[in-house]
Amino acid sequence: MKILQKIGVLLTIVGLVIFTVTPFLGSYQLDEATTIAATKDIHNEAMVEVLRPMFGKLYTSNFAFISSFKDYFNSYNETLKSNQEWDKVIWDDYSFSITKASSIGPVKEHPLIFLSLSIGLTILGGLLYILPLYRGVPDGIKNDGIFFSSMMARGWLGMITGAYLILFYILLYWFPEYLTNLVLMVDPISIFLSGGPASQWFLYGFIYSFAIVVMGLRMFRKYKGNNYQLIRTTSVMFFQLSFAFILPEILVLFNKPWHDFKNIWPLDYSFFYEYRLDGMINSGALGMFMLIFGILLIVIGVPLFTYFYGKRWYCSWVCGCGGLAETLGDPYRQLSDKSVKSWQIERYLIHGVLVFAVVMTGLTITNYFMGFELLGQATDQLHSIYGFAIGSIFAGVVGTGFYPFMGNRVWCRFGCPLAAYLGLVQRFKSRFRITTNGGQCISCGNCSTYCEMGIDVRWYAQRGQNIVRSSCVGCGVCSAVCPRGVLKLENGDEEGRINDMPIIIGNDSVKAKL
Repeated sequence: MKILQKIGVLLTIVGLVIFTVTPFLGSYQLDEATTIAATKDIHNEAMVEVLRPMFGKLYTSNFAFISSFKDYFNSYNETLKSNQEWDKVIWDDYSFSITKASSIGPVKEHPLIFLSLSIGLTILGGLLYILPLYRGVPDGIKNDGIFFSSMMARGWLGMITGAYLILFYILLYWFPEYLTNLVLMVDPISIFLSGGPASQWFLYGFIYSFAIVVMGLRMFRKYKGNNYQLIRTTSVMFFQLSFAFILPEILVLFNKPWHDFKNIWPLDYSFFYEYRLDGMINSGALGMFMLIFGILLIVIGVPLFTYFYGKRWYCSWVCGCGGLAETLGDPYRQLSDKSVKSWQIERYLIHGVLVFAVVMTGLTITNYFMGFELLGQATDQLHSIYGFAIGSIFAGVVGTGFYPFMGNRVWCRFGCPLAAYLGLVQRFKSRFRITTNGGQCISCGNCSTYCEMGIDVRWYAQRGQNIVRSSCVGCGVCSAVCPRGVLKLENGDEEGRINDMPIIIGNDSVKAKL
């Protein structure tokens, strides 16, 4: 089995190397027909004139091509701006579409071969390494030297992994033109599912989904014998593959708006944007169903399900962000900060994001029904600020890239507005709690070590207090790693759910009931 795992590691490294090198392969050549095909009709004539000096030239690297494109494109726009000809300025960013359309070379000619050699080998290598894991190990897991791992304890491998993820997210969100060849690899799959070529977001969805599936299989091996972990892992794999990846693409194939039915406002912060509302309203019965279903989830679904099951029904069973955190991020769950200071920052930060999302959405809806007389085009600026700061940097770069630095639930714990909404309901009006049996606790600390949400579970267990925290996502790992069966996830009567004894925070003068 050790040999099989070594082969898996080798294949994974080879796949990642090919994946990393692929964007730099091939050449780029632009002509008039390509320019027209890659730009909007209203910009065809202007873009042809702007890029005419590039026509016929062969660029041997994406860096040279993109640099030349930006020089001509930016120079054109800056001239118009200096002359205050604002109506002629081209505000659309065509860097990615032009670069992709101009690509020539082996990746464009043989996309599935490169897909197999990069992502395919990485998946195969991961499976060969994962499947032999935990053979002969008793059910459950132990704190077996995890803080001595260079990958899982902020060691050099973890730092490299985190840096790689951060760089990938930065390129994906703001410089997708440099990932053109990676997008070309998944073009055939996108065409098969939606009938159209792939974008950087299709590439991301593809990688995201398979990361959850492959690392979900690791969860099956690690938590074998624990039915709760097996079922909820199966659930997040199903919802990500079907509702978040395949179904939205099929909707596009039938000329319907792309829509993730499991995504809920305010996590789906663009739900009430003009283009989303118009797209749903103009898409007939299915579009109206999307709109009404989404609103019902916000107003009725979230509070009702959270009342009966706590926020775990979504955060640990349905959500794609939670799904990635619970599978790909599971090796880093012990890195979450358990300090009181971190908890204080968490409360202010996550609820601050929720307030920001609510205010932005309220202004957006008001402006929409007032015919954009309230804020005018300033609405787009508000959306851009939120999308950049929260949707991109916090949820993407920090939320996933910081797994090896701060644990797997950075976004869920500190930034997700939906988690904040669910948490408020769970804290004050829910049947869910984690019960403890203090007489059985041996203070081993496994529960606190593996709590991804930064909760010092052992503190509660030692005192026999129920754990009723707005941040708890009900993943159940604290219960799974407890060697004495001290912790149980329960849905019971509200009476007696919150203990009367206050929890002392910091010192005797600072007390708070959680």
